[in-house]
Amino acid sequence: MSTLWHGRFEGGPAQELMAFTVSLPFDQRLAADDIVGSRAHVRGLCRAGILSEVERDAVLAALDAVAAELQAGTFEFVPSDEDIHTAVERRVTELAGPAGAKLHTGRSRNDQVATDLRLFTRRELGAIAARIVTLQETLLDRARDAGDAYLPGYTHLQRAQPVLLAHHLLAHGWALARDLDRLHDTIGRLDISPLGAGALAGSSLPLDPAGTAADLGFAGVFDNSLDAVSDRDFVAEALFDLALVGVHLSRLAEEVILWSTDEFGFLRLDDAYSTGSSMLPQKKNPDIAELTRGKTGRLIGNLTGLLAMLKGLPLAYNRDLQEDKEPLFDSLDTVALALAAMTGLLASSTFNLDVMAVAADAPTSTATDLAEHLVAGGVPFRDAHAIVGALVRRSLDEGIALRELVAASPDLGPDALGLLDRGVAVRRRTTPGGAGPAAVAPQMEAFERTVIAARASVRE
Repeated sequence: MSTLWHGRFEGGPAQELMAFTVSLPFDQRLAADDIVGSRAHVRGLCRAGILSEVERDAVLAALDAVAAELQAGTFEFVPSDEDIHTAVERRVTELAGPAGAKLHTGRSRNDQVATDLRLFTRRELGAIAARIVTLQETLLDRARDAGDAYLPGYTHLQRAQPVLLAHHLLAHGWALARDLDRLHDTIGRLDISPLGAGALAGSSLPLDPAGTAADLGFAGVFDNSLDAVSDRDFVAEALFDLALVGVHLSRLAEEVILWSTDEFGFLRLDDAYSTGSSMLPQKKNPDIAELTRGKTGRLIGNLTGLLAMLKGLPLAYNRDLQEDKEPLFDSLDTVALALAAMTGLLASSTFNLDVMAVAADAPTSTATDLAEHLVAGGVPFRDAHAIVGALVRRSLDEGIALRELVAASPDLGPDALGLLDRGVAVRRRTTPGGAGPAAVAPQMEAFERTVIAARASVRE
């Protein structure tokens, strides 16, 4: 078996070595990026006078043919193809002859794979960003549709104060906006070409890394060849960004799971985005939300696994770095699917607004408003808190309606009863960024501007 490194070795590699080290089953995914990078490298070799124009054209034609074979599924791999880079170069040499054998001049698989992976990650993170914006648009649509509908807001999963449903939905939208910011920052930092760094030390040939970087559309070129081939910060950043997207989706999914239970009754799932039970005829299960919650553990594991792999590597390239691709591919696929599924689930679900309102109008949800009513009359907040807390405790312990206790209270009295009326508490949330209609209206406008700008940025 002939390898790219067979000249140094008297015999061929053991089958066990090839079986353990081969990466072709998963790095075939980089084929298109490998060919793009190889085209730029060939053009750079020609500019440097290392390839003639005739040789350049022959190798470029061979690369085009390989790309067509890969696209059509007619590319034939052979046992010596340990990775996609080996396979492409082997086939190019078959097609272009001696000119093809010059393809790898001045290049190592170290800078080659780093270039491929940056091209791939830049594109795929952009695709994830576009899916995030689609989910934000769905949240914005549902928030608009919700109007002045409200539900209980929760702390510690206990009812706290009423909030507009729109406010609750937009809270998830703002978290996704931060995810977008992180993705764009990561794309900006990874937008550096490693091509020309060679195995670790550059080359004695008159290569032009800046030229190939510009050819590939990178924003810049590496400053240090050792760092260029060993840097996988961008993979770690991408995995962190994807894991946090997963965490945000998981929190949203957890609420879908809770809200769709009979105990909450706030949400009804569409048949197309839920499943049934093989035994229990009455069931409608939130499998999308549950799998989103469950798969987030894998996203976190992919990040921690990569960091553990990177922590002990000396400069420059080590074969351990082969382990960067599978977690990245898996996280990208997982988040892409989760975003699409959760977007469809939210777009098709029905909110049970009457049930939400009844839950939010529970008298105890107005406790803070009662305390603030006392504060407005000059009572120190801690005293007001104690007065209202005692009324709530007595209502619960003695089974007396809170309204009766408020009316009879010498501190509150009939003037405070209006605070317990339906829908009053949520309308009193007026401070900027708050949960009431007056505060949510400008927030909705701000979020709409944010989403429009985000959509424009992912289309570039």
